[in-house]
Amino acid sequence: MNRFKQDEGVQAPEGVADTAGDGIDRRNFLGCMAWAGTGLLWSMVGGVPTSKLLAQTMKGAGAGKAEDFSFVQVSDSHIGFNKGANPDVTGTLKKAIDKISMVPSGMKAPDFMIHTGDITQNSKAVEFDTATQVISTAKVGEVFYVAGEHDFNLDDGAEYKKRFGKGTVGNGWYSHNYKGVHFVGLNNCVQVDAMGNLGAEQLAWLKADLAGLSASTPIVVFAHIPLWMVYEKWGWGTQDGALALAMLKRFGSVTVLNGHIHQVVQKVEGNVSFHTAASTAFPQAAPGAVGATPGPMAVPPGKLQSVLGVTDVKFVRGHNHLAVVDHSLAETA
Repeated sequence: MNRFKQDEGVQAPEGVADTAGDGIDRRNFLGCMAWAGTGLLWSMVGGVPTSKLLAQTMKGAGAGKAEDFSFVQVSDSHIGFNKGANPDVTGTLKKAIDKISMVPSGMKAPDFMIHTGDITQNSKAVEFDTATQVISTAKVGEVFYVAGEHDFNLDDGAEYKKRFGKGTVGNGWYSHNYKGVHFVGLNNCVQVDAMGNLGAEQLAWLKADLAGLSASTPIVVFAHIPLWMVYEKWGWGTQDGALALAMLKRFGSVTVLNGHIHQVVQKVEGNVSFHTAASTAFPQAAPGAVGATPGPMAVPPGKLQSVLGVTDVKFVRGHNHLAVVDHSLAETA
């Protein structure tokens, strides 16, 4: 289990060199990266990220400091995958949902859940059935979905849109407001050619959707593939993501949630905080790790749940950024 502090020297995770042949400065990259299972509460002060161990924040939480609301993010459940990296993805999704439903005494359950894509492995109806059946047991309110490439490209999104397309625009993008926060769900998995893509139609919709909002409105954007360029050689980014991010610069608080790369990576640029979530199915290698390629990565027996996880997000009115806490499935309640 690795932990990052901005003011300390950073050690590369096991198996990851500090520098790679591609010239990437691994030390600086890890400066905005936290691996799944860290159990850290992130907050921002003057645009600078600070972190505390989850246990410390729980001990220091005083009565009467209830958040305005909280929600949970899950991602990349890949129901239907059955290879060596995890032959029981339904079981680990159940474990994740059980963790979400274990609300400590005196605390409020999450208001809702966001799933940031790759719900299934092959877009099959039976896979969607299994995923939604498991997710429906979570003790949360509504569940909001966006598509991953495994949900969309194998059948042009037919099964996904049949189930989750109501009230969406185009190929499944939409927005809604909750307690003063504006949420935007995007689909950057259409015609994926190595990297994600939003397309002109969706970008035009996004511009119109944001146009009437005050710059003080907190914004949460969620999509499957990272909107920022995590690692171009592996296609871990969105080709036209910069165009969407440019529209968000005028807002004082923006949080961008993604999945796809099956590990926790965080970055802050001005008032925009980026966070990719761990998978509930299997891990992938660190970006640019020596000798590695993107795809399911096997880990030693007994270690799988430590590299899978869920993310809690809390909104506190008056704070500029949302607090993000990652939990591994191996953590005890």
